[in-house]
Amino acid sequence: MHRKPLLITTFGLGHMRPAPGTWGSLPPLVVPIGFYLAGCTTDCRQSCGSWWLYHGLLIGIAVFFSMVCLMQGDRAEAAFGRKDPSQVVADETAGQAIALMFLPAGAFSSTSSMLAAVAVAFLSFRLLDIVKPWPAKSLQRIPGGLGILIDDLIAGGYALAITQFILRY
Repeated sequence: MHRKPLLITTFGLGHMRPAPGTWGSLPPLVVPIGFYLAGCTTDCRQSCGSWWLYHGLLIGIAVFFSMVCLMQGDRAEAAFGRKDPSQVVADETAGQAIALMFLPAGAFSSTSSMLAAVAVAFLSFRLLDIVKPWPAKSLQRIPGGLGILIDDLIAGGYALAITQFILRY
């Protein structure tokens, strides 16, 4: 990587300290908060098509940053001189987008509901990204971009399930 790797560091957030992974998890939070601030509450999500836009944006974020990891992972490891370098946070961005999908309609009913829903998704993803539950830890050993990415996609899937359970029950 001859230039500064902007995409794989999620536009430089991977260089921020402390906890670059936490910084890299923040961009997807803009989607639900932005939808809420734009007035897309329960009725709007269901009736005006914003449900599709909301999920399309999150899927787009997850796919885009996953592709960045897959395409630039090997070069990033070489440039930073280690396996899954802490500066590489595109994987956290992708995983966090997964955790924010399918928020229940009630999450958009008030400011406190929105903040609680986003906090649950964010905290569960960060915890699971750190703990790396099965099979994430073993799959992380895969070389290159897939190894960088796979544990975060698994953490995102687990965080999605936990978020759904907590917010719906």
